[in-house]
Amino acid sequence: MANTFTQLYVQIVFSTKNRENILKQSFRDEVFKYISGIVKNKKQTPLAVNGTNDHIHIFLGFKPNAAISDLVRDVKHFSTEFINEKKFVHGKFNWQTGYGAFTYSHSQIDTVIKYIMNQERHHKEKTFKEEYLEFLEKFNVEYDVKYVFD
Repeated sequence: MANTFTQLYVQIVFSTKNRENILKQSFRDEVFKYISGIVKNKKQTPLAVNGTNDHIHIFLGFKPNAAISDLVRDVKHFSTEFINEKKFVHGKFNWQTGYGAFTYSHSQIDTVIKYIMNQERHHKEKTFKEEYLEFLEKFNVEYDVKYVFD
């Protein structure tokens, strides 16, 4: 084959350190826009970035010119610097160490975007911890619950 063609969609999920409720509504949109910019600067396509007080979801069209782990590392690093420079939180802000990354087909794009953009409503019924464990189960990821959260 003369060229490489891909069509990959990935949802990345991670929380604040210790799942602290510190991503306040007053600055959250600004942080999500900043994260979208980081994703674009890394030559990826952000489709939805949203979350609640203690975690975020990033849904993107992923080009395999980078490793997902490198992208997540950069998103966490630069968004942490941004949040701390803007003094959005008291003290020092940090994200949790790990993350989840889950793939979807093209036919699921609209459903995933709607799910991510309705996080506030969704989390009135379910905690982040419950949601995350459901993702691990749904995607058949092997895990030991004692090592999933800080």
